Amino acid sequence: MLAFAALTVTAIGKMSHDTMAQPVIRTITLPMQLPHTPDRRIVLLADIHVAGPDMPPSRLAKIVAQVGQLEPDIVLFAGDFVSDKRTATRHYPVEEALAPLSGLPDSAVKLAVPGNHDHWRDVEAIEEALAQHRIGMLRNEVSNVGGLLVAGLDDDFTGRAKLADVLTQLEPFGGPALFLSHSPDPFAELPPGSGIMLAGHTHCGQIGYPWGGAPATMSEYGDRYACGVVRENGNTLVVSAGLGTSILPFRIFTKPELWVIDLVPPK
Repeated sequence: MLAFAALTVTAIGKMSHDTMAQPVIRTITLPMQLPHTPDRRIVLLADIHVAGPDMPPSRLAKIVAQVGQLEPDIVLFAGDFVSDKRTATRHYPVEEALAPLSGLPDSAVKLAVPGNHDHWRDVEAIEEALAQHRIGMLRNEVSNVGGLLVAGLDDDFTGRAKLADVLTQLEPFGGPALFLSHSPDPFAELPPGSGIMLAGHTHCGQIGYPWGGAPATMSEYGDRYACGVVRENGNTLVVSAGLGTSILPFRIFTKPELWVIDLVPPK
């Protein structure tokens, strides 16, 4: 009985630590032909899921401050800003949930795509609130950021992503693009040599095994695109574990993370 109690206390402590840990900074340097500037730094945030108890706006404010210290040129959001999970202790209005984003660096370009939870709440209200903080939302659209083409897909999980339309918009430009998607699943449909895709949604499983991997990934491709860096057909995918939680308000054997992607000219 004492052993069971000790194990329970240890498990609860581990869940609390993994859920509320300061985001781990993951970094990767990727070659891409960049006009005008020798390199660019991108910081990727995914799955913020503002809701109590684990992601109140006050915690998001601390993460925003951490982003500023990374000195990004571009800040990208891979969707799911809010969460209405039944296990939450508090749901925040959109304006209150996103208010901390005003603390992001003014010098950085800021773009986002919606996730499934954003559509389930009110994607138009979220888009409007983001605009108040100078964050543009791309919904199957392409933004030319000083010659860097950022192609934003609408949410694939709810059937709104239109990759073919985005590829058509990219045709006049030629060359690779930076794709931003909530779910990593559209990566499988990218033509060879299309570029780089940044995504979230999987939470790297959120509840993982001690030895690695997770019982569920929320991807049609299972573990194939579950977490981290994947290279296929001359394209690169970066999948973030995200920041907040979905369905259950805790993590275990996964931790919140921010990705820093440094784009540099090919050698």
